[in-house]
Amino acid sequence: MIAKTVYLDNAAATRMDERVLEVMTPYFFETYPVATSEFGYSLGIDAREALEKARKEIAQYIGAASEEFIFTSGSTESSNLALKGVALALGEKKGRHIIISAIEDFPVLHSAKALEKHGFPVTFLEVDHEGLVDPGKLEKAITGKTILVSIQHANQEIGTVQDIETIGGICHDKGVLFHTDATHTFTRMPLDFQKMKVDLITVAPHTIHGPKGIGGLYVREGTAINKWMDGGFQEFNLRAGLENIPGVVGFARAVSLVTPEENERIRLMRDHLIDRVSAEVPDTILNGHRSQRIPQNANITFHSVEGESITLHLDMRGFAVSTGSACFSRSLEASHVIMGIGGDHERAHGSIRFTLSRYNTMEEIGATIDAVADVVRQLRIISPLGRKETGK
Repeated sequence: MIAKTVYLDNAAATRMDERVLEVMTPYFFETYPVATSEFGYSLGIDAREALEKARKEIAQYIGAASEEFIFTSGSTESSNLALKGVALALGEKKGRHIIISAIEDFPVLHSAKALEKHGFPVTFLEVDHEGLVDPGKLEKAITGKTILVSIQHANQEIGTVQDIETIGGICHDKGVLFHTDATHTFTRMPLDFQKMKVDLITVAPHTIHGPKGIGGLYVREGTAINKWMDGGFQEFNLRAGLENIPGVVGFARAVSLVTPEENERIRLMRDHLIDRVSAEVPDTILNGHRSQRIPQNANITFHSVEGESITLHLDMRGFAVSTGSACFSRSLEASHVIMGIGGDHERAHGSIRFTLSRYNTMEEIGATIDAVADVVRQLRIISPLGRKETGK
């Protein structure tokens, strides 16, 4: 019997691990000053040491040097810095052309559109029906004026994982900088810098039981990038603003707690959810690649029913999921990701995203499947689309 809310929207944010909070707490109440230089006062020096220790630990995890890792306020700022920083550095020197995929998350998508308004031509690469970028089309899209390619490592909605090794190799051979948003693969899948020719990588801990309001950007040594937010000289003079010492300490701790065994357990629960829903609920479709996807994601469209109705009915039963329906978007537009993989509005409106975490159990997944099957069955009975398709 499930007595608590079953939370399955972990791609948006995760519950913080108590072990993360434990290491953060002293930096709120004891070592709380700003990080000062070695010539400052003791508490400030202690804060600086905590900052650099966290930076080193995270950088080592992704195989980078400490000075190549910049702390930011989150994945949104990291991707903004990557795109706008490169645009500022190279726009008047090499060219202004930028390439992104059509299904990027909003920080990359909207940064590119903002740059487009300022005279930077942007190519929005189409993806196939599973959400994959065609490397051949990317190669053809690159011109002598292309300064940056930004292709996410894995999609935030449908979980499809791109062939970053091949994409990075193309960009490297063409002499073009390459950025990837790895927010949803960070610690959940390997980031092998020996194989991935990536110049900039966005990461954050809010999806791995770390704190919100903190993130990071890997910037390969020698990458042309300018500061885009004015203020102080923090973060190697690339990111102005006081360092979030509790946040960076929690960030590093969250990274250290993720294990391959945990990721495998999550994948098994995810596969169980997909297999049972596909078998027990008729007229469904899995969105994204069946195997080439992050372990924590399942995105399923339930035909002839609205996603927001499913979400609200599940919420009343104690299950938290998200939908790509327009009614759950301030822009009132259907999911650009589902539309981008060839879906229509009905498919987008009927999509539900289930994203799992450390704190989910197989018992919860079983209860979720039972609830989804019952909710969809009942909604189809009263749905005009459901009645039309069944002839009733």
